[in-house]
Amino acid sequence: MKKIRCLLIDDEPLAIMLLEKHIAQLDFLEVTATCGNALKALEVLKRDGIDLVFLDIQMPAISGIDLLKTLKHPPKVIITTAYREYAVDGYDLDIVDYLLKPITFERFFKAVERYLRGNDHPVTETAHLQSPEPDVIYFKSGYKNIRINTDDILYVESLKDYVKIVTTKETLTVKYRISDLENKLSAKGFLRIHRSFIANLKQIKAFTASDVEIGTVELPIGESYKWLVHKALNSIN
Repeated sequence: MKKIRCLLIDDEPLAIMLLEKHIAQLDFLEVTATCGNALKALEVLKRDGIDLVFLDIQMPAISGIDLLKTLKHPPKVIITTAYREYAVDGYDLDIVDYLLKPITFERFFKAVERYLRGNDHPVTETAHLQSPEPDVIYFKSGYKNIRINTDDILYVESLKDYVKIVTTKETLTVKYRISDLENKLSAKGFLRIHRSFIANLKQIKAFTASDVEIGTVELPIGESYKWLVHKALNSIN
Protein backbone atom coordinates (compact mmCIF):
# COMPACT_ATOMS: atom_id res chain seq x y z
CA MET A 1 0.00 0.00 0.00
CA LYS A 2 1.24 3.49 -0.84
CA LYS A 3 1.95 5.45 2.30
CA ILE A 4 -0.87 7.74 3.44
CA ARG A 5 0.46 11.27 3.98
CA CYS A 6 -0.83 12.74 7.25
CA LEU A 7 -0.97 16.31 8.52
CA LEU A 8 -1.35 16.83 12.29
CA ILE A 9 -2.89 20.14 13.35
CA ASP A 10 -2.98 20.86 17.09
CA ASP A 11 -1.64 23.60 19.33
CA GLU A 12 -0.91 21.12 22.14
CA PRO A 13 2.55 19.53 21.77
CA LEU A 14 1.54 16.54 23.89
CA ALA A 15 -1.42 15.83 21.62
CA ILE A 16 0.86 15.94 18.57
CA MET A 17 3.31 13.59 20.28
CA LEU A 18 0.59 11.06 21.06
CA LEU A 19 -0.65 11.05 17.46
CA GLU A 20 2.91 10.64 16.18
CA LYS A 21 3.33 7.69 18.52
CA HIS A 22 0.13 6.06 17.22
CA ILE A 23 1.02 6.71 13.58
CA ALA A 24 4.47 5.19 14.07
CA GLN A 25 2.76 1.85 14.82
CA LEU A 26 1.25 1.68 11.32
CA ASP A 27 3.74 1.35 8.49
CA PHE A 28 1.29 2.59 5.85
CA LEU A 29 0.91 6.01 7.54
CA GLU A 30 3.51 8.77 7.58
CA VAL A 31 3.58 12.22 9.16
CA THR A 32 4.21 14.75 6.41
CA ALA A 33 3.96 17.81 8.67
CA THR A 34 2.73 19.04 12.04
CA CYS A 35 1.21 22.48 12.64
CA GLY A 36 0.33 24.37 15.80
CA ASN A 37 -2.24 26.64 14.15
CA ALA A 38 -4.61 26.80 11.20
CA LEU A 39 -2.68 29.49 9.28
CA LYS A 40 0.44 27.36 9.07
CA ALA A 41 -1.74 24.38 8.14
CA LEU A 42 -3.17 26.28 5.18
CA GLU A 43 0.33 26.77 3.82
CA VAL A 44 1.08 23.06 4.14
CA LEU A 45 -2.20 22.08 2.49
CA LYS A 46 -1.46 24.33 -0.49
CA ARG A 47 2.11 23.07 -0.82
CA ASP A 48 1.99 19.36 0.01
CA GLY A 49 -0.22 16.53 -1.16
CA ILE A 50 -2.00 15.55 2.06
CA ASP A 51 -4.23 12.48 2.20
CA LEU A 52 -5.45 12.60 5.79
CA VAL A 53 -5.65 15.40 8.36
CA PHE A 54 -5.88 14.96 12.12
CA LEU A 55 -7.47 18.24 13.16
CA ASP A 56 -7.96 19.80 16.58
CA ILE A 57 -10.87 22.24 16.99
CA GLN A 58 -9.87 24.67 19.73
CA MET A 59 -6.88 26.57 18.36
CA PRO A 60 -5.68 30.19 18.42
CA ALA A 61 -6.96 32.64 15.78
CA ILE A 62 -8.87 30.17 13.59
CA SER A 63 -10.66 27.09 14.90
CA GLY A 64 -10.39 23.72 13.23
CA ILE A 65 -14.02 23.91 12.11
CA ASP A 66 -13.47 27.34 10.54
CA LEU A 67 -10.36 26.07 8.78
CA LEU A 68 -12.31 23.15 7.36
CA LYS A 69 -15.03 25.48 6.08
CA THR A 70 -12.48 27.56 4.14
CA LEU A 71 -11.17 24.59 2.12
CA LYS A 72 -12.83 24.06 -1.25
CA HIS A 73 -11.42 20.57 -1.76
CA PRO A 74 -10.27 19.39 1.66
CA PRO A 75 -8.48 16.08 2.20
CA LYS A 76 -10.11 13.53 4.46
CA VAL A 77 -10.26 14.73 8.07
CA ILE A 78 -10.35 13.04 11.47
CA ILE A 79 -11.28 15.47 14.23
CA THR A 80 -9.28 15.21 17.48
CA THR A 81 -10.68 17.22 20.37
CA ALA A 82 -11.49 17.27 24.06
CA TYR A 83 -14.96 18.69 23.38
CA ARG A 84 -18.00 16.56 22.54
CA GLU A 85 -20.23 19.48 21.62
CA TYR A 86 -18.67 20.03 18.18
CA ALA A 87 -19.51 16.55 16.89
CA VAL A 88 -22.56 17.67 14.89
CA ASP A 89 -20.57 20.47 13.20
CA GLY A 90 -17.85 18.00 12.33
CA TYR A 91 -20.11 15.41 10.77
CA ASP A 92 -21.92 18.14 8.79
CA LEU A 93 -18.55 18.75 7.14
CA ASP A 94 -18.24 15.09 6.13
CA ILE A 95 -15.39 14.13 8.42
CA VAL A 96 -14.13 10.56 8.64
CA ASP A 97 -14.36 10.29 12.43
CA TYR A 98 -14.48 12.29 15.66
CA LEU A 99 -11.96 11.31 18.33
CA LEU A 100 -12.15 12.51 21.92
CA LYS A 101 -8.92 13.13 23.80
CA PRO A 102 -7.07 11.39 25.31
CA ILE A 103 -7.03 9.14 22.23
CA THR A 104 -6.24 5.47 22.76
CA PHE A 105 -4.49 3.48 20.06
CA GLU A 106 -7.50 1.20 19.70
CA ARG A 107 -9.85 4.12 19.00
CA PHE A 108 -7.28 5.74 16.70
CA PHE A 109 -6.94 2.49 14.74
CA LYS A 110 -10.72 2.21 14.27
CA ALA A 111 -10.77 5.72 12.79
CA VAL A 112 -7.95 4.83 10.39
CA GLU A 113 -9.82 1.68 9.34
CA ARG A 114 -12.88 3.82 8.62
CA TYR A 115 -10.71 6.05 6.42
CA LEU A 116 -9.37 3.00 4.57
CA ARG A 117 -12.85 1.62 3.90
CA GLY A 118 -14.00 4.95 2.50
CA ASN A 119 -11.01 5.29 0.17
CA ASP A 120 -10.92 1.88 -1.49
CA HIS A 121 -8.06 0.53 0.59
CA PRO A 122 -8.73 -3.11 1.46
CA VAL A 123 -9.04 -3.42 5.21
CA THR A 124 -7.52 -6.92 4.92
CA GLU A 125 -4.18 -5.22 4.25
CA THR A 126 -4.19 -4.09 7.86
CA ALA A 127 -5.74 -7.21 9.35
CA HIS A 128 -2.38 -8.38 10.70
CA LEU A 129 -1.94 -5.19 12.67
CA GLN A 130 -2.77 -5.30 16.34
CA SER A 131 -2.26 -2.98 19.25
CA PRO A 132 1.44 -2.19 19.52
CA GLU A 133 3.72 -4.05 21.86
CA PRO A 134 3.96 -2.18 25.16
CA ASP A 135 6.79 0.33 25.55
CA VAL A 136 9.38 -0.99 27.96
CA ILE A 137 12.52 0.32 29.61
CA TYR A 138 15.19 -1.85 31.21
CA PHE A 139 16.69 -0.60 34.47
CA LYS A 140 19.91 -2.01 35.90
CA SER A 141 19.56 -3.05 39.54
CA GLY A 142 22.60 -4.86 40.90
CA TYR A 143 23.38 -7.68 38.47
CA LYS A 144 19.88 -7.64 36.99
CA ASN A 145 18.28 -5.69 34.15
CA ILE A 146 14.67 -5.24 35.16
CA ARG A 147 12.02 -4.74 32.50
CA ILE A 148 9.38 -2.10 33.26
CA ASN A 149 6.33 -1.46 31.08
CA THR A 150 6.07 2.33 30.86
CA ASP A 151 2.26 2.16 30.96
CA ASP A 152 2.57 0.66 34.45
CA ILE A 153 4.66 3.54 35.80
CA LEU A 154 2.66 5.84 38.09
CA TYR A 155 5.39 8.36 38.86
CA VAL A 156 9.12 8.79 39.30
CA GLU A 157 10.78 10.50 42.24
CA SER A 158 14.34 11.82 42.27
CA LEU A 159 16.53 10.78 45.22
CA LYS A 160 19.79 12.62 44.49
CA ASP A 161 21.75 10.21 42.28
CA TYR A 162 18.92 7.66 42.27
CA VAL A 163 15.30 7.56 41.18
CA LYS A 164 12.39 5.75 42.77
CA ILE A 165 10.08 4.31 40.10
CA VAL A 166 6.62 3.61 41.45
CA THR A 167 4.52 1.30 39.26
CA THR A 168 1.17 -0.41 39.59
CA LYS A 169 3.04 -3.60 40.56
CA GLU A 170 6.22 -2.64 42.37
CA THR A 171 8.56 0.10 43.50
CA LEU A 172 12.09 0.11 42.18
CA THR A 173 15.02 2.30 43.21
CA VAL A 174 17.88 2.50 40.72
CA LYS A 175 20.86 4.72 39.99
CA TYR A 176 19.61 7.08 37.32
CA ARG A 177 19.41 10.83 36.77
CA ILE A 178 15.86 12.11 36.62
CA SER A 179 16.73 14.40 33.70
CA ASP A 180 17.89 11.40 31.64
CA LEU A 181 14.73 9.50 32.48
CA GLU A 182 12.63 12.55 31.62
CA ASN A 183 14.12 12.48 28.10
CA LYS A 184 13.14 8.82 27.71
CA LEU A 185 9.61 9.23 29.05
CA SER A 186 8.53 12.61 27.66
CA ALA A 187 7.35 11.11 24.35
CA LYS A 188 5.40 8.38 26.16
CA GLY A 189 2.81 10.52 27.95
CA PHE A 190 4.89 11.57 30.96
CA LEU A 191 5.55 15.09 32.21
CA ARG A 192 8.03 16.61 34.64
CA ILE A 193 5.83 18.32 37.24
CA HIS A 194 8.51 19.21 39.76
CA ARG A 195 12.31 19.11 39.93
CA SER A 196 11.87 15.87 41.91
CA PHE A 197 8.89 14.26 40.16
CA ILE A 198 7.81 12.93 36.76
CA ALA A 199 4.15 11.89 36.47
CA ASN A 200 2.31 9.58 34.09
CA LEU A 201 -0.40 11.86 32.71
CA LYS A 202 -2.75 8.91 32.12
CA GLN A 203 -2.59 8.00 35.82
CA ILE A 204 -3.50 11.45 37.19
CA LYS A 205 -7.05 11.24 38.56
CA ALA A 206 -7.28 14.76 40.02
CA PHE A 207 -5.24 17.94 40.28
CA THR A 208 -5.27 21.36 41.91
CA ALA A 209 -3.20 24.48 41.40
CA SER A 210 -0.44 23.03 43.56
CA ASP A 211 -0.54 19.22 43.29
CA VAL A 212 -1.64 16.18 41.32
CA GLU A 213 -3.27 13.03 42.67
CA ILE A 214 -2.14 9.60 41.51
CA GLY A 215 -3.80 6.75 43.34
CA THR A 216 -3.67 7.69 47.02
CA VAL A 217 -0.56 9.86 46.61
CA GLU A 218 -0.46 13.63 46.17
CA LEU A 219 2.57 14.96 44.29
CA PRO A 220 3.55 18.65 44.37
CA ILE A 221 3.66 20.79 41.25
CA GLY A 222 6.81 22.92 41.19
CA GLU A 223 6.31 26.65 40.85
CA SER A 224 8.31 26.84 37.61
CA TYR A 225 6.39 23.88 36.14
CA LYS A 226 2.83 25.08 36.88
CA TRP A 227 2.04 26.70 33.55
CA LEU A 228 3.15 23.71 31.48
CA VAL A 229 1.52 21.16 33.82
CA HIS A 230 -1.86 22.90 33.85
CA LYS A 231 -1.74 23.43 30.10
CA ALA A 232 -1.04 19.74 29.54
CA LEU A 233 -3.68 18.53 32.00
CA ASN A 234 -6.37 20.85 30.70
CA SER A 235 -5.71 19.64 27.17
CA ILE A 236 -6.61 16.04 28.08
CA ASN A 237 -9.53 16.68 30.43
